[in-house]
Amino acid sequence: MAGDNYGGGDQVNIFGGTAHTGIVHHHVAAQPTLEEALRAVVALMRELRAEVAPEDRGAFDEALPVLAADAPAEAQQTRRRALVTVAGIAAVLGTVGTPLLDAARAALELLGVGG
Repeated sequence: MAGDNYGGGDQVNIFGGTAHTGIVHHHVAAQPTLEEALRAVVALMRELRAEVAPEDRGAFDEALPVLAADAPAEAQQTRRRALVTVAGIAAVLGTVGTPLLDAARAALELLGVGG
C-alpha cells in the first residue's frame, strides 16, 4: 500500500530536482566487544610504551598482562583498576596519548564504568 512504512531498511523518496548525489545512512555503528576493546588498548599500550615516563612504566607494564585478551579472564575490578591506571598515564602523555585514553575509556564503558 502507498505510504506504508515497514522499517525494514532504507526508504528513499525523491520528488523532482536534479543532481541527487546519494543517500545519507544513519546506522548505529556496532559496539565492540570487551575483548576487542581490550585488544585495542593493549596494541596502543605497546606502541606508546617508549613515550611513558620511566617512573610510570612499571605500572604501565603491570597492566599489560591483566588487559591482554589472551590472558585468563580477570576479575572486573582488577581490569577496571588497570584501565584507570592506563587512562591516567595516557592523559599525562597529552596529544600522543589521546588514542589510548579514548580506547581505555571505551573499555571502561563496556565494563559498566563511566559513560
